[in-house]
Amino acid sequence: MLLGAMASVLVLASAGGVSAETLESALAKAYGNNPNLNAERAGVRATDENVAQAKSGYRPRISASADIGRTFSKYDDRQPETIFGGGESITRLTPRGYGVELSQTIFDGFRTDNAVRRAESGVLAAREGLNTTEQDILVNAATAYMDVLRDTAILDLQRNNVEVIDEQLRQTQDRFNVGEVTRTDVAQAESRLAAARSEASRAEATLRASIARYRQYVGVEPRQLAPGRPLDKLTPGSLNAALKIAFGEHPAIKAAQHQVDAAEHQVKIAQADLAPQIGVTASVAQRYDSRTNNDEALQASAVATLTVPIYEGGQAYSATRQAKEQVGQAQLEADWVRDQVRAAVVSNWGAVEAARAQIQAAQAQIDAAETALSGVREEARVGQRTTLDVLNAQQELLTARVNLIQAQRDRVVASYQLVSAMGRLTSRALGLAVNHYSPKIHYDQVKDLWIGTTTPDGR
Repeated sequence: MLLGAMASVLVLASAGGVSAETLESALAKAYGNNPNLNAERAGVRATDENVAQAKSGYRPRISASADIGRTFSKYDDRQPETIFGGGESITRLTPRGYGVELSQTIFDGFRTDNAVRRAESGVLAAREGLNTTEQDILVNAATAYMDVLRDTAILDLQRNNVEVIDEQLRQTQDRFNVGEVTRTDVAQAESRLAAARSEASRAEATLRASIARYRQYVGVEPRQLAPGRPLDKLTPGSLNAALKIAFGEHPAIKAAQHQVDAAEHQVKIAQADLAPQIGVTASVAQRYDSRTNNDEALQASAVATLTVPIYEGGQAYSATRQAKEQVGQAQLEADWVRDQVRAAVVSNWGAVEAARAQIQAAQAQIDAAETALSGVREEARVGQRTTLDVLNAQQELLTARVNLIQAQRDRVVASYQLVSAMGRLTSRALGLAVNHYSPKIHYDQVKDLWIGTTTPDGR
């Protein structure tokens, strides 16, 4: 027996024809359906609005108002009446009016300029965060895909092992009946059969868990999975080359750098509270019954205001110092992210090399175990080996086959993890057949909007 059940799983695609699910098609489904990834995209769209909000500092603010009231006044001059009048006077008025006011900031210490730049840095950081999430989803989906393949193959092997040991038990029972072996040999075969059934049950439970994770990341149940292949086409020839790519392209590093930029702009925003402020306010109002019944008045004004802060209790100074400390914090966090990326690249590079070696070792182990099992069986037939020897040889072959399956899975998963650690595990780099999401489209739609509550998608 060669690779048995594992081989039947790995060639499943050829039997299934065009209906077989490939790793690339599964990743395409994860790219389009994963709710975590779609939620991150929505978060980036929400972050885009920070730019439009920051730009509002350049724009006028206009408000309209209207009022109406009722007044009563009584006047008594307490003087003798004359031909000119005198005595008591009562006035009832209904003062009312409406008006419009406009205010425009002329200079705000470059607060708005820096607020816009900070918001733009935040948008760029959010996009890189989206790229990081995309990589995480794709590597998790690839891992889930290979886990289902691995666990399906192992379950098939374990079930096949049950059948083999069951047949071994039957043969041992027949030999016991004719006095060739003892009751101990039968008991050993029975014990090994019970253990094999237990392992098959465990493998089945493991497969169910892997299917659940596949459904979580890909969005559908796995059906006829084709073999997965490692991403050697995206892997450079040396570790140093991989590190160079990671330092230049990894989205987590780029996001951290944008956060540093945003923190630096926050310093300038805080310092704007110490700068002079210039603004213009214009208003026009129509009034009725302001002083006497049926009077009318049109009021208009335009006022330019210069405000020079002298001392505001130290709040602006403290905010500036705080913002500078946050810049230092962001820079240290960026250094930490670079260290994390470096560690991930080195670790996954080693995992890829280890998996290659494990595949070669497992294949050699299988060849040797198959030869050993064949020899032990022949020796057992002539009484030179016991039933336990045969069972042990079968177990060694099963272990070797399981090791090969695990190594093949690890080889593929490690390659995806390495490409992810380099920052290149994207839908475009993988050539997935999907509508690639572009966050710039929404950004361009909303960054300069002056009015409107409807989102670009119609909500």
